[in-house]
Amino acid sequence: MIKIIYYVHSTSIDNLNHVCSGWNDVDLSDKGINEAKELSSKTKYKFDILFTSDLKRAIHTSNLAFPSINKITDKRLRECNYGSLDGMDKSLIKYQEHIDIPFKNGESLKDVENRVREFLKYLKDNYNEKTVGIIAHRATQLALDVIVKKISWIEAINNDWRKLGNWEPGWIYEVEEF
Repeated sequence: MIKIIYYVHSTSIDNLNHVCSGWNDVDLSDKGINEAKELSSKTKYKFDILFTSDLKRAIHTSNLAFPSINKITDKRLRECNYGSLDGMDKSLIKYQEHIDIPFKNGESLKDVENRVREFLKYLKDNYNEKTVGIIAHRATQLALDVIVKKISWIEAINNDWRKLGNWEPGWIYEVEEF
């Protein structure tokens, strides 16, 4: 089994502006910088290694929150590529419509799921019986919900903590089989 402690990057400049970043490489806002600095004191979890998305907002969060932890960046942990909607208003993102169908010039949520499955296989082969920290994005976390909890994409989308207001300083996923 692999224990994953999952963190979503702190508030980015685009988050404050209600813009969908996708693969755009935006940085943290001042609010996000403060959130990241406070994260390590809010979390009670310890991990053996920390992986981050290769996008600046995740890397910056990890460096501020956990400065002394070894980190590995991995592009499989990127946010969904919303294609033509990267950089556009978040209200234009209709997750339910893009589970199987890619966003124009982008990818589908199933594409994200495939990337995350590949990453989980890598973890199983290289970090079995370890506790792994991950700092990444919304679609990556929804994919983990689908894979680990064995739920549908619709269920993951409908139960997203962002809709329900249930932020946590780290979510636990115990991965055995997927």
